[in-house]
Amino acid sequence: MVDPHQLIAHSSLVYTADEVERAVDAVASQINQHFASTSIVLMCVMTGGLYFSGKLLSKLTMPVELDYVQANRYHDKTSGGELVWTKQPSLTLIQKQVLLIDDILDEGVTLAAVYQQCLALGAKSVVTAVMADKSNHQTKPIAANFVALTVPNRFVFGCGMDAHGWWRNLAEIRALDDEAS
Repeated sequence: MVDPHQLIAHSSLVYTADEVERAVDAVASQINQHFASTSIVLMCVMTGGLYFSGKLLSKLTMPVELDYVQANRYHDKTSGGELVWTKQPSLTLIQKQVLLIDDILDEGVTLAAVYQQCLALGAKSVVTAVMADKSNHQTKPIAANFVALTVPNRFVFGCGMDAHGWWRNLAEIRALDDEAS
């Protein structure tokens, strides 16, 4: 069993809480400009996207319907496996504009699958926003339309992202030391 306090002890700071807050404000402003004259469905990819969705929600100025999906590849591990869907959208997406929110664009497999599912369910358009885009020099199947922060190619946690199931609640972003991963 992983001691959550040891995760903090064996990690380093990537972004402070103030840096994260400023980045969220900037993304909210960009989203408000993009959707200035329309209503949207904010679709949160659980569980990681919850933190970023919550931060953004009160800063959005357009009418918002809220829904979520749950599709996961990590299952409290540090590397992705098979995509498992446990919750599809509840709202009808037919001819609606969807803002899809996730915590991190790592390999892009989960975000691309949820994006395609929203289109298959009839969304007029799907725009993506992520708290973090990992700079891992991989070709990803999707690029986020809005990115709050770019993180190094390390295992990061905080702001919705977890380390072995812990610390999604951190207001800062940290990276595990290599030996802690």
